[in-house]
Amino acid sequence: MSKLDIDRDVIRELAEIMNETGLGEIEIESGNSRLRVSRGSTGLATVAAAPQMVAAAPVAAPVAAPIEVATSADPSSHPGAVKSPMVGTAYMSAEPGAPVFVKIGDTVAQGQTLLIVEAMKTMNPIPAPKGGKIVDIMIGDSEPVEFGQPLVIIE
Repeated sequence: MSKLDIDRDVIRELAEIMNETGLGEIEIESGNSRLRVSRGSTGLATVAAAPQMVAAAPVAAPVAAPIEVATSADPSSHPGAVKSPMVGTAYMSAEPGAPVFVKIGDTVAQGQTLLIVEAMKTMNPIPAPKGGKIVDIMIGDSEPVEFGQPLVIIE
């Protein structure tokens, strides 16, 4: 059995990027090697290195009922805008058919789950950075989101 040649400085750098951006997981690929660093349920970073694999085709998500979505002029500059920390698919509830985490008009507490962003088959809860009232939801259920895209506004 051969010992893995892991560059600890690269792992530390990836973990630092995760802390700065709030990402739950980050992966890099170089040649035939792939390195993934992700947060476990304890909040500690875990590392997995594996040979390059062919990705399976994504499975289409079931079509969900429309979610109430409001619009605003420039949501990205709003001080209460909660932005996506990653690229992925946003889900407004824990599973299809379950009640949504939040809707416009709800009062939320700091740390309360607002929605989930799925990235690389990992469900990442997006917590409220502060308590307040949900005044706008800029995304729909099962909608793709980009890094930094405004998702919800809390006032």
